[in-house]
Amino acid sequence: IGPGGGAGVLLANPGETKTLTFTAMHAGLFVYHCAAQNPAIHMAHGQYGLILVEPTVPLPRVDHEYYVMQGEFYTTGTLGQKGLQIFDSKAMLDGNPNYVVFNGRTGALAKNLNAKTGETVRFYVGNGGVNLISSFHVIGTVFDRVWQEGSITSPPVTDVQTTLVPAGGSTVVDLTLRVPGNFVLVDHALARVDKGAWGVLHVTGDPEPGVFQGVV
Repeated sequence: IGPGGGAGVLLANPGETKTLTFTAMHAGLFVYHCAAQNPAIHMAHGQYGLILVEPTVPLPRVDHEYYVMQGEFYTTGTLGQKGLQIFDSKAMLDGNPNYVVFNGRTGALAKNLNAKTGETVRFYVGNGGVNLISSFHVIGTVFDRVWQEGSITSPPVTDVQTTLVPAGGSTVVDLTLRVPGNFVLVDHALARVDKGAWGVLHVTGDPEPGVFQGVV
């Protein structure tokens, strides 16, 4: 849209206010982030988000929409340590985060993702990075449709188990819930689950033995 994503015109001194206007010329799901020097350090502190620019012809309707943003934290402390965590620049340069999380912290998506059997759910998924590619996956189901890299003006691919989300990129996935239970969202580089990259989609409703049934 503009040089540096507009960072130069938004630099402000204490007490100043700066404003930027732009025309959203591309439909899609996009990551925005701080671009002041050093952008990687700012993003490693969580200064990013998602913006959805809807196309003229909207996506198919679904029953629920949720935003999921993956990010990394690099600290001098140990995993799970309480209190202030000092930033570790060497760990960032080595690409070895202490934490990989959804929506800013471990457990952020533990309780608030809900649906019923027969409903459709859409996840708008972004990856703030700054280093890792995400392998987004929901354990126990398959995505009906995936708009790869957030390109919602392109035809979706179908019947996908796991989809890649590049650092600084996005994806949009739809799924249909056919049986009740707790469906866990992960980055399928599964060691990252232990670092915090997990959430739970809680699905209520009647069992459907013709779809899924435990064998005694």
